[in-house]
Parts: sequence; structure tokens; C-alpha cells
Amino acid sequence: MSTQQPSLQVAVVMRKVRITGPMSRWQPWRWELADVVAHEPAFGTEPRRLRQDENGEHWLHPNFTVELFRDDAEGYYLNATTPAPCWFVLWRMEEEATVSDEPIPRPAAVSVSYHDAGRWLDAQETVEQVPAPPEVVAWFQAYADEHYKIEPKKRKRPDSFKPLTDRFGNPASVSTEKKFGGGEHG
Repeated sequence: MSTQQPSLQVAVVMRKVRITGPMSRWQPWRWELADVVAHEPAFGTEPRRLRQDENGEHWLHPNFTVELFRDDAEGYYLNATTPAPCWFVLWRMEEEATVSDEPIPRPAAVSVSYHDAGRWLDAQETVEQVPAPPEVVAWFQAYADEHYKIEPKKRKRPDSFKPLTDRFGNPASVSTEKKFGGGEHG
């Protein structure tokens, strides 16, 4: 039996876009996720600028592996059954420039799991999404269909039907009768 996880090799395209309007006074540019594409050997292993003009830049970040794991089948199911299934990309800005004159964004992970994206967002990471192509959606949908079984909803019995117990689990009773004195000099 093979222990290798189903996987795809992908590359991430990030773009630098000019900001217009009043916000451009403080920040003339911003980076955003442009696309996730199938990796090709010709891409190599290092980021490279695809194009640059007065409106911005596009950078290719090659060689990311997207793996499917049985214990995350629900995350793939949730993505596949939305109106817009997508890739999720976690990226961070470089602290110092490494391959350009200025720091560029560096993708750190790519996933098709809602659970991965949720964990990353909970950790205050930058996560963006772009639509996944139909053949990729079919790939992770098939995996989810094979490995994720929807749990039937169990009807919760209203609390009013539960027997009353004390803090030790012993049966308890409630009475509206006055058993002891109290009140006005009773």
C-alpha cells in the first residue's frame, strides 16, 4: 500500500499594483495574490520577476506542493461545495530584499483546505484566495467524497426533558412549598 499523499505541484504568481485615490498618499503600492498555476520544470526553484511596468510587477514563486490528507477531508469538502472553490495562499513580506531592490511577498504555503486557511487566519497570517480551475476542484472533491463522511445531525433533546440532578449526579427535586421558616419573623 502506498503511503504517498495525493499531491499537485503549483507555482504562485504575486502582483504589485498601484493604489489610486486618497490612500495612495500613504501607500502608493500594494501586493496581492494574482494566480496559482501548475508548476512546470522550466520555472526553476527561485522566485523571478515576470514583468514590470509603470503599473506594477508580477513575480512567479515556483515549486509548491499541495498535498491532500485523509484527516483534512472535511476541509476539502467545505471548499469544493462552496459557490466559488479556491486556492488558499499564505504569504509574508520579506524583512529585507533578497531577489529584488525592495522586499517582495514570499508565499509560504498553498492549500485547498478551509481548515488550513482558518488556522492561518487565526494565527494572524496574510491569506488570500483565487479561484481553483474545475479540474483541480474535481481532484480534491473526489478525494473528499472518498474520505469524508458527513456525520448525521443528532437531535438535541431540550433541557426541559432532562432529569434534574445535583452536582454529584444524584436525582434532585424541586418544590415550591416553603419547608423552613424565614421571611418576617417566621
